[in-house]
Amino acid sequence: MTDRPRTGGPEAAGDPAREDGLIVVVGAAILHGGKVLAARRSAPAHLAGGWEFPGGKLEPGETEDVTVVRECREELGVEVRAVRRLPGSWPLNPGYVLHLWHAELLGGQPEPEPLEDHSELRWLGPGELDDVAWLPQDRDAVPVVARLMAAHRGG
Repeated sequence: MTDRPRTGGPEAAGDPAREDGLIVVVGAAILHGGKVLAARRSAPAHLAGGWEFPGGKLEPGETEDVTVVRECREELGVEVRAVRRLPGSWPLNPGYVLHLWHAELLGGQPEPEPLEDHSELRWLGPGELDDVAWLPQDRDAVPVVARLMAAHRGG
C-alpha cells in the first residue's frame, strides 16, 4: 500500500481522513476470475517482501471508495470499481487502521503491474490464500476475503 506508515503518530487533529483519531489506510481486495490480487512490498524496508492487499492512506477530503480507485491507478496502473467496504478493521502501526474494500477491475484493461512500492503481483485462488507471506494486518483480513471469494463464487 502506498504510504503505509513507517512510524506511528497521527497528524493534525480533525483531519477528515481519520476514524476515532486513527489515520485510515484503505486496502483493495480486487476480485477477478475467481481470484484475488496480492502485492509483494518492495518499500519501505521494514515491509519489503511481505504481501498485502494494495492500497494506501485516505487523503483529507477523500472518501474511502475514491481512495481505492486512486491507489489502484497509482500502484497498479488499472481502473477499478470500489464495490463495498468489507466488515472489520485492522490496526497497523500506532495511530493507523486498515479498512478493506471489495473492488473489481473495469473491463478491457491490461493486467495490473507493480508500479509503485511493489515488486510482484499474484492472483490467488481460494486454495492459494496461504501461499504467500502476508503482512500481519493483511493476514488477519484474509478470512474476510476468503468469505467474500466464496460468496462471489456462489452468487
